[in-house]
Amino acid sequence: MADRLTGYRILILETREEAQFSRLLAEQGADVLQCPMFAINDAPDPAPIEAWIRRAIEKPLDDLVLMTGEGLRRLMKVARRIGVDAEFVSAIGQARKFARGPKPGRALREIGLEPQQTTEKPTSEGVADMMSRIDLKGHRVGLTLYPDKDHGALIGAIAAGGATVEPVLPYVYDAKAADASISSAIEEMAKGKVDAIALTNLGQVRRLIETARAHGWEEKLREGFARTPIASVGPAVSDELKSHGLSATISPAGEAYFMKPLISAMAAELSKNPPRAG
Repeated sequence: MADRLTGYRILILETREEAQFSRLLAEQGADVLQCPMFAINDAPDPAPIEAWIRRAIEKPLDDLVLMTGEGLRRLMKVARRIGVDAEFVSAIGQARKFARGPKPGRALREIGLEPQQTTEKPTSEGVADMMSRIDLKGHRVGLTLYPDKDHGALIGAIAAGGATVEPVLPYVYDAKAADASISSAIEEMAKGKVDAIALTNLGQVRRLIETARAHGWEEKLREGFARTPIASVGPAVSDELKSHGLSATISPAGEAYFMKPLISAMAAELSKNPPRAG
């Protein structure tokens, strides 16, 4: 039914796919409280990204590891700006493509390509494990990185297979731009005005806690978590919550680590109790 979440107020922290997640929740009748964790900006210096794209065209990569869908979309944006988008798509089409979870796969399909393999677990460790089973000796491996993460271990793991790793970081985060909205979201949770908080990547957990600590809001955040059911999209998020002494009470069944199964899980669990007053 299309009204399974009518009357329920759901806090979402998604940034890269916030609009899609908000739309899916609204289609189920939810009142969506949006709190992006950061603004996403193009890398301040475009020269290394442009050079990486041109190298990939002139000498196509053997393999391409996509850590995020946003990374590929930002690369395509640069490729279009410098007028080599068709050549870039053709070049990466020749590479074996590996995706960290479903989001990079969706970004590939937007440009008419498909991943040859997707990680079982959408984590850096999952990518390292996947690549350890691939023959990479003598290969040039492109690796799209994302901000606020030390990727040294992953790069080392891929290089250990005999590959030359060519990383690229096509975007940056602006965390301060979202601090005010984070403060408001914590306040709403602490007041018991949120029926569930939906977490779709482990960075959201870290960002919430780090921001709360930096501004002296940690006690209020803990109070908010205590009063608000936590919905986790999958094990990476759930493990991060556990590392901070928190636990998810809602998660998708089986290994369906996607937005729609997460929404279904929320609808099933929240329906056990009436919505809170707004």
